[in-house]
Amino acid sequence: MCKTCGCSDGAQTRITHLGVARGDAPDTLESPGDVPGYAHEHRHGDAAVHNDGVHSHAHGGAGSHLHPHPHVPPADGNAHLVSLEARILDKNDRLAERNRGWLAGRGVFSLNLMSSPGAGKTTLLEKTLAELAGEFPLAVVEGDQETTHDAERIRQAGCNVVQINTGQGCHLEADMVAQGLQEIDPAAGSVVFIENVGNLVCPALFDLGEAARVVILAVTEGEDKPAKYPHMFHGADLILINKIDLLPYLSFDLERCLGYLHEVAHHAEVLQISAATGAGLEPWFAWLRAHRNKALSEAGKVLTGS
Repeated sequence: MCKTCGCSDGAQTRITHLGVARGDAPDTLESPGDVPGYAHEHRHGDAAVHNDGVHSHAHGGAGSHLHPHPHVPPADGNAHLVSLEARILDKNDRLAERNRGWLAGRGVFSLNLMSSPGAGKTTLLEKTLAELAGEFPLAVVEGDQETTHDAERIRQAGCNVVQINTGQGCHLEADMVAQGLQEIDPAAGSVVFIENVGNLVCPALFDLGEAARVVILAVTEGEDKPAKYPHMFHGADLILINKIDLLPYLSFDLERCLGYLHEVAHHAEVLQISAATGAGLEPWFAWLRAHRNKALSEAGKVLTGS
């Protein structure tokens, strides 16, 4: 079991590049063994470490984030747990910084899209792709434990998409995203959406190299979710309260929800939207345009030395 979040370390990550809807067969890779151009070094109690000149990656299957397997438990179990968690997150953070630098160098704006299952991430992406596809390149890294259902929906929308199946793993990690980015190879000036595994706990712990974190809260979940899962909302740059078209039919207390959000995420912008009806989406589109333009501008300044 993963000492950080409890997900299993026995599962393998699968990466399937669906591309765009042109009738081409998806290309599926089993991680870590089938990634082209990667040299692998495996060590007992550690992950496989790969270096392709751009990224260094640590693999060991979904959720296996550097798991030593001591045969004799330490005298102080708590101290061991804290030390292990620090190692796990430190390794992931270093890989995330590589992702972040690589994306920034291309002028790519990337965002980590997180929510509970069913909060509306994929529906929001479909509406967003339809609106912005003609303005600049878009790509999606899709995370789920199993199936390519959501990635197929994104592909049918005409977007370059790669599916990452984490098996029993409950969140994406920086090394998985690095492989996904290699597959989609985002063009300069792109927006890359990383749709994380549906979960309000574990994804909050792992930096993927994104430029921004967006958390979706559906009104069907109840207004107290920010209070129950504060770490997720505290780390958000933007919070989308989704399915507002259902408010007349629910006992959801919007003012109380906004109060909780102010307590745990007062720095974050909050937008009220309905991905299903399109209500409130214009400010979301404007937010994406502004951040994409900023990322492209900053990359241009680096290249010109200005």
